[in-house]
Amino acid sequence: MVLEKEESIANRVGFGFFTFVDHNECNILKRILLFFLFCFSNLIAQSKVVVNGFVKDNQKQKIIGANVSFLTNENLKFHVFTDSIGKYSIEIPVGEVRINVDHLGFEKESLQLEIKKDTSLSFTLMDNELELKEVVVKNEIKRPLSVALGGKLSFNPQKMGNIPSLLGTPDIVKLLQLTPGVQNSGDANGYLYVRGGDPGHNLMLYADAPVYGMAHLLGVFPFYNADHITEVQFDRSNLNSKYGGRLSSTVYVLPNQSKPNEFSIQGSLGLLSSQISLSVPIGSKTGFFISGRKTYIDEIVGPLLKSDKGNAKKGKEDFKYGFFDSNLTFITEFSKKNILTINAFLSGDKFGVSDPKVYLNADLKWSNVVVTPTLRSMLSETTIMKNSFYFTRYENGLFMNQSDVQMKVSSYIQDFGYSNSIQYMVKGIPFESGFQYTFHDLLPQKIDVDNLSTIVNDTQTAKIKANDIAVFANAKPKFSDKMSAELGARLSYYTSGSNASSFLRFEPRVVFNYFPKNDLSFFASYTRQNQYVNLITASSVGIPTDFWIAASDGIPSQSSNNYSVGCNKIISKQINTCLNGYYRSMKDLIEYPYGLTQFNETTSLKNDILIGDGEAYGLEWMLKKDNGKFNGWISYTLSWSSRQFDELNNGEVFYSKYDRRHNLVLVGTYDFNKKWNVGLTQLFSSGNRFTMPTSWYFMNNTPIREFGSYNNAQMPNYIRTDVSVNYSFFKTPKKESVLNFSVFNTFNIDNPIYVVLRVTVNGKKISVDTDEKKMYSILPSISWRFKF
Repeated sequence: MVLEKEESIANRVGFGFFTFVDHNECNILKRILLFFLFCFSNLIAQSKVVVNGFVKDNQKQKIIGANVSFLTNENLKFHVFTDSIGKYSIEIPVGEVRINVDHLGFEKESLQLEIKKDTSLSFTLMDNELELKEVVVKNEIKRPLSVALGGKLSFNPQKMGNIPSLLGTPDIVKLLQLTPGVQNSGDANGYLYVRGGDPGHNLMLYADAPVYGMAHLLGVFPFYNADHITEVQFDRSNLNSKYGGRLSSTVYVLPNQSKPNEFSIQGSLGLLSSQISLSVPIGSKTGFFISGRKTYIDEIVGPLLKSDKGNAKKGKEDFKYGFFDSNLTFITEFSKKNILTINAFLSGDKFGVSDPKVYLNADLKWSNVVVTPTLRSMLSETTIMKNSFYFTRYENGLFMNQSDVQMKVSSYIQDFGYSNSIQYMVKGIPFESGFQYTFHDLLPQKIDVDNLSTIVNDTQTAKIKANDIAVFANAKPKFSDKMSAELGARLSYYTSGSNASSFLRFEPRVVFNYFPKNDLSFFASYTRQNQYVNLITASSVGIPTDFWIAASDGIPSQSSNNYSVGCNKIISKQINTCLNGYYRSMKDLIEYPYGLTQFNETTSLKNDILIGDGEAYGLEWMLKKDNGKFNGWISYTLSWSSRQFDELNNGEVFYSKYDRRHNLVLVGTYDFNKKWNVGLTQLFSSGNRFTMPTSWYFMNNTPIREFGSYNNAQMPNYIRTDVSVNYSFFKTPKKESVLNFSVFNTFNIDNPIYVVLRVTVNGKKISVDTDEKKMYSILPSISWRFKF
């Protein structure tokens, strides 16, 4: 019976050639069968595998946003993009697969292989500008600007040196002002105004640390040294729940992320300022980058502007200005899975005015300090953890001495913070979650006045200390080849030391993407933001007397709801376009109507600020060309921005100061040959709004102004044309020598920054003349860019 049973088992599983087996042979047969069954079941369990790795360029720098696609023999398509450290991870079926890796400006890499288990594959992409002695391989040049769905874009400022700029070096803020949804702030201003928001509604991050002072004097000089920056990521809708605390947008400035492989030096020499950057390797696992900039207006240009040495004696005004900034990035690899990066940014500005006619001497100083150590750890093939600590401080001070009165107005804000994030995969879906903590220490405005009878209230100088805690999570599910989403949530808790000033807020972030065709895509998004730290703008131009305040007793937190829809269309290999529409509602906005400062016996920030609501909506369009000798883009924004404050305009809705109906930008570069290149930017935008008196009358022999609606007048339209010419003595990925000629405001068009009303009284007749003050006329510049 036993033999027959064993024999039948053998026959059922295909071993019918066994005719007679004894008991020991039967046990051996069982073990063989179990072994094969185990192997077979294990093979079924391995029907899907995880493929991950890094994508780098030929300089060993991580490539962010590279597209890694997989095509199976069954024509199933999978794709993933590299993250902020150049890493990708995806789950695919086992079997034969063709892998394609591409990124804008690099040669495409392809690989065909059979994958049977979890695998790590890293790729190195070569720059696409390849030239042989007799054969020229033509491919797409590196696009200066990459635009993604949802209002996101990114660029490498080092690759945008051909676009005209005031001093011949790329200016991150000015470049962002050339994109849709960003209002041109005009001359004498280095702020960003995004989708109807205020300048303080934008989160500026430098290597995960917030930067609160965002401009040199009047926005003339670029705020960051572009040679130290590898990428700028800009999100007009704050779609990523990892970033919070602002209502409008996020600007993420990313310094070098990979250690240098060889020593190099690059920089530029100009008429008004110069900069230099060094890349220094230390062994095989450590290196650092260091950069510095300085202006020498006072030392060189200042004396040339004076007509004679007796200006001070003749009672003429004297102006002095200088700035410096420096960057440091230190990178060391403890192991293949742990990398420590320390980033630091310092800047300092000083502006002085001396006017003997009114016995005025004034000095204005402002500075930034940012330090951020970051540890990036690869916990597994699909999991990366990032821990960042940061310290950031911004302070400014105005010191005035007029006649016998001395006044000092100062403020500062500093943060100690920690940020943790973990990237991982769950069933092939990329996730990111983390925890953030920030301790805010602020002195909004301290006023010291000597020889003046006015009493300064201590409540105006009170410090604010606050804690801000947040947790977040993001997921990027893909429902089909045509439908995907980005889902996020952020929960924040803020307290400034009293129960009345504590807030618990939930912020959802949702984006749905639809791809009906390979060349056409649509998106729809909703985000909610809350802001606890707010900027008070005390000047109509970019003089940094503005100060930051935090939500506390009587000072609310701001909030906004943002809706956006849009589409991207690839017209040809060279041309693509995008069209977006948005609507934003804002609550508890803050207005400070007292100019530079307000002080008396009863003043306090709680009593002085006004609280109201706002809304903004508009359309954004962009047409971009990325290939051939001519490259550039056209962008147009049609927008509305309004405010409502009970204490202003009789409580009725009015247009905000930076409600600029039309904003049109044309950017183009043309390569004549390997030596000569020209660039042009053309800007047109509606003028800023301001409040103009509607009538005048006498009361007790004194002329009195009577105002109509708030912001009832508008400055002239802003028009500016900039051109540049670049001559390359030589230019390779590792070496370059380029001479830049730039002309700012080429046609010398007057663009006033503010209006002064001059009142003349002749008997009972009043005449009012407007005097439009402008800052710039035509400004030529020459600079030399080098890299060795």
